Amino acid sequence: MTEPTRVVIVDDQALVRTGFRMILAADGIDVVAEVADGAQAIDAVRRTLPDVVLMDIRMPGIDGLEATRRILSAADSTAPRVIILTTFDLDRYVYAALSAGASGFLLKDVTPEHLVAAVRLVRSGDALLAPAITRRLVERFAARDGQAAATLHRDLSTLTPRELEVLQLLAKGLSNAELAARFGLSEATVKTHVARILSKLGLRDRAQAVVVAYETGLAVPGASGPPG
Repeated sequence: MTEPTRVVIVDDQALVRTGFRMILAADGIDVVAEVADGAQAIDAVRRTLPDVVLMDIRMPGIDGLEATRRILSAADSTAPRVIILTTFDLDRYVYAALSAGASGFLLKDVTPEHLVAAVRLVRSGDALLAPAITRRLVERFAARDGQAAATLHRDLSTLTPRELEVLQLLAKGLSNAELAARFGLSEATVKTHVARILSKLGLRDRAQAVVVAYETGLAVPGASGPPG
C-alpha cells in the first residue's frame, strides 16, 4: 500500500490553513503540520519530514522565500518539494523562489481539485509550471530581478546540441507534448532528454531548469525559440 503524501501548510492566515487542510485531508493527503511563519516552517519540516510544503511568501519574521532557501539548502534526498502560495499570478518573489529550489506556485484561490492535483504532481517529482504562466513569469522578471534571485551557476557545456534545444524551448514554457511535436519525437524520448538535462546540471526539476536557461543566457526574454 502506498504511503500517504505528507504535507506541511505554511500561511499566516488561519482560515487559509484550515481550508487547505480540509481539502487535502478529504482526499487522503496527510497534513502533518500547520504553521504561521517561516521560522515555524523550518522547524516543522525538520520534525515531520514532509513530502510537500505549501509555502506562503508574505509572512512576519522569516518570510516564505527565506524559509524555502533554508529548507532546500541541504539539497539531500529528504528535502521536501515546495509549492509557493501567492495571491498574485505574477508575484516578483516567485521567480526568486524558483531559483531557491521551489517546484512551482499556486494562487491562493486555487480550486480544491487543482490543489490536490498540484500536491500529487510535485510529490511525483515533476514541477508545477503551467506553460503560459511560466513564460509570462520568467520573461517579466528573469532579465531584471537579479537581486532577488539566488543565481544557479551551471555549466551548459555538458549538454548535447539536442539537449540545449530542449532546454531552451522548455524555458519558453513548452510542455512535453509540444516539445515532442516540435522535434518529431515521442513524449517518452522527450522525458528522457529532460531527465538527462536535470541529471547533468544537478537540478531538482523543470522549475530550476527554466531558471538556469534564463540566467545562463540560453533563453532570452521575449525571444523566440530555435528554428524547428
